[in-house]
Order: sequence, then C-alpha cells, then structure tokens
Amino acid sequence: MPSAEETSVHQEPSVVRPTHQDEVAAAGSELIGGRSGRWARLGSTALTPVGAVALVAIGMFALGMVQKLPCYNWAWFRGAGSQYTHACYSDIPHLFAGRGFAEGLVPYFDRLPGDMQFLEYPVLTGVFMQIAAWFTPGGSIQEQEQAYWLVNAGMLMICTAVMAVCVARTHRRRPWDGLLVALAPAFALTATINWDLLAVALTAAAMLMWSRSRPLAFGILIGLATAAKLYPVFLLGPVFVLCWRAGKWRAFSVATLGAAGSWLVVNLPVMVFAPEGWKKFYTFSQERSIDFGSFWLVITQRTGESIEVSTVNTVSTLATIGLCAAIGALTLMAPRRPRFAQLAFLVVAVFILVNKVYSPQYVLWLIPLAVLARPRWRDFLIWQACEVMYFLGIWMYLAYTTSGDKHQGLPTEGYQLAIVLHLLGTLYLCAVVVRDILMPERDVVRRDGSDDPSGGVLDGAEDVFVLGHAAAHPPRHAALTEAAPRVEWGTAGTPAAD
Repeated sequence: MPSAEETSVHQEPSVVRPTHQDEVAAAGSELIGGRSGRWARLGSTALTPVGAVALVAIGMFALGMVQKLPCYNWAWFRGAGSQYTHACYSDIPHLFAGRGFAEGLVPYFDRLPGDMQFLEYPVLTGVFMQIAAWFTPGGSIQEQEQAYWLVNAGMLMICTAVMAVCVARTHRRRPWDGLLVALAPAFALTATINWDLLAVALTAAAMLMWSRSRPLAFGILIGLATAAKLYPVFLLGPVFVLCWRAGKWRAFSVATLGAAGSWLVVNLPVMVFAPEGWKKFYTFSQERSIDFGSFWLVITQRTGESIEVSTVNTVSTLATIGLCAAIGALTLMAPRRPRFAQLAFLVVAVFILVNKVYSPQYVLWLIPLAVLARPRWRDFLIWQACEVMYFLGIWMYLAYTTSGDKHQGLPTEGYQLAIVLHLLGTLYLCAVVVRDILMPERDVVRRDGSDDPSGGVLDGAEDVFVLGHAAAHPPRHAALTEAAPRVEWGTAGTPAAD
C-alpha cells in the first residue's frame, strides 16, 4: 500500500483541477471558499470527486422535480395553458392514459384508441415506460398520473447518477469536469419531460467503456441506447473514421457487431410478434410534419408557405449525410487525430440542427458529449444560456397559442427568436470544437500532454491513413508524464506537432 506521502506527491498532481485552469471555474469557486489549495488531498476522504459529481447531479435533478411542482399539484390537470405558463410541462403523466398504460394495454401489441394506434417510442423506452406502469399504484386517474410521474422520476434519477458517474470517469485525469453535467441548468429543467435520460445514460456508459478499451461493451451499450433512442447509433460514425485513420479495424468491427447484436436482442421479439406496433416509431418519425424548435418551422412561419414532409425528409437526410461526410474529411485531414468525444458531439449536433423537430429535452443528448468535447465553463455556459432561453420560449409560445384572445405569453416572432438563439448557441459550441480540432493547442483536454483520454484503443495510436497536410506531418503523441505536464505546439526550434 502506498504511503500517504506517496499518494499526495504522485497521485494528486495527476488530477486536473478546473479552478486552477479555468478562470470561470475559479471565479465560481469563490462561492464555496475559493479554488483548491496547494496541499489539498483530493479523494482522500470518503467523498471522491466522482461521488461528489454524482451527488450534485442528483441534487440538481431533485431541484428540477421541485420546479415541476405547480404542474404536479394541479396544472397538468386543469386546462392546457397553466402547465405552459409555469414552464413545467411533462409528457410522462399525459401519456400514462394517452398510451394505454392506465387501461393495462401492452405496448406495441395492443392497439390504442384514437389517432396514435401504437406506442411511438423505440422498444427499450417502451419497456422502461411499462416497468414504471407496473409500479404505479391504483387510485383516481389524477393520482395514478401523479404516481406514474414520480415512479418514472425515480427511475430517471438512477439514469442521472449513471450518466454523472460515467462522464466523471471517462477522462481519468479530469473527474471534476463532471460538474459541468451535474450543474447544467438545462439538465435540471428538462430531465423529467420525457424518457431521454435512459438513452443518455446508456450512451455515457458506452463512452466510458470505449475509453477503457472495451469495444465489445461499448458496442453492446450503443445498441441498447439505440433501442431506446435513435441518435446513439450516430456514434458509430466517429468510431469508423477514427479507426480508419488509426488502422484499428478490429475494434470497429467488434463494436459494430456488438451494437447490432444487442439492438436485435431487444427489438427482434417485438419485430416478430408485433411488427405493426414495432414499426410505428419509424413510420411516425418519417411521417411527422415540421414541428417545434426547428429552423424549418421558422422558414414556414416567416414565408407563410408549407413544405412537403417528403421534401423535408429528403433535404434533412442529405444535409445530415453531407455534414457527416465533412466531419469525416475533417477527421482524416486534421493536423492531429481528433478526440472521439469531439466527433461524437459534432455528429449528434448535426442531427439535431437539421432535424424537423427539436423538443426541449433533446438538449440532454448533447450535454455529456459537450462536456467531454469542450470542458470549458465559459463556452458551456454560453450554450446553456441559449438552451434555457429556448426552454422558456417554447412554453411561453404555447401559452400564447392556448390563451385565446388574451394573447398571454410569447408571440410567434418571439418564439422564432428563441429558436434562433438555440441554433446559434449550438453552432457556437460546434465552432469552438472544430477550432480545437484544427488547432489542437487550443484543446483544454490535451494541455496536460494527453492524446485522447476517451479514445480507448485510439489513445496514443499512430496514424496509418491521413489526407492532405496531415500526411506530411505525422502526429507526435505526448507521453503522459509528470516531467512533461504541458505540450507546446509548433514552438521555435522544435518540429510542429501536427
């Protein structure tokens, strides 16, 4: 066992302290006594950095539940407008009755009354919803809907803890970056709107497994996450192009097979025995018209002209493919191989930006990826401010549309401004991530000499295929040593590290 002195000298300096490197984190730390001191022994108590991050995340989740109290007590059940004016709307209680759980109908197998004939969620999310329904006690329909939301909130709180722990552990030397996830205001506000945190937690766990060089576990978790929400499958794209550049084809193949296998295990029984119910998620996504939060809605509202759904689907698909191809080209031509988290953030952001709908809880998809891609408080908070403004904007707009002649809330032009703020905030974060890829000396994760802490088998690997300028200047990956805690890029008298 190492002595306390050895622990203090050799282990503590390996932990990157945001209050010593980030001016915003340093300023914020004044609220709790200032930045950590020179002799602070991090992790020497029962409460480790990872544990602290998990507790803060659970605390913020609880605050988000408190924010929903006006709806829980009455606004969900008394008119349409109150839940919007209090900005506490949630799909969860409404879908308890609206998707047949109150009547004991089985998702995907039993046909629903009304226009939505089957549950329109992926299979694993449907299983999550059904499990919560089993634990919901009886009573009046209002009492059941309240209890259903509470049961789901408890299960989503577990997902929150998983997400926080996985993000804090993905970059071994930067556990305190997890506080960005835990303290994200948009996370607290949107955590219980829908069931997205299930896919977010599985994706965060998958990224942790990839960072530990476990491609099979990564693939299995990505497959499960895709069985809960579509977006996690996009992470296989960055894995493909990064493994192409590094020649790690075996890791990519294992991950892909693991993802396909776990997705099939979850989906195949429903595909075989309830094919019509199983495909509802995919047909609904295809047939859904332009909806809230997208730039498509701004175009139709400003021009007064409708756009055919088929046209939107085609243009969105082509735009997504084109932008992802551009990200792939950037990966192969960058002066240094990009980090996995950077590309993961960019591809999911592309999917969100060109989609025909942006529900406020979709921000949860990006929060863990943004923290791992760009763990900088200033940039993160700028983006979060834009997302909070959008969160308030959509509810105030819905309040306006449901207030009749009173016109209480945010008019159409104000809501369009909220959409633009959301788009600009996301584009801003994408821009700084792309800048970090093109100028790796600006990447805060690599300042301590790291290569790709979330890269697993890619971390420190040599390139075998590059394009353009990168081919003439193979990257030199800095060793993670105390003797060289910082890497200087392109300094005089040394070869440029590109």
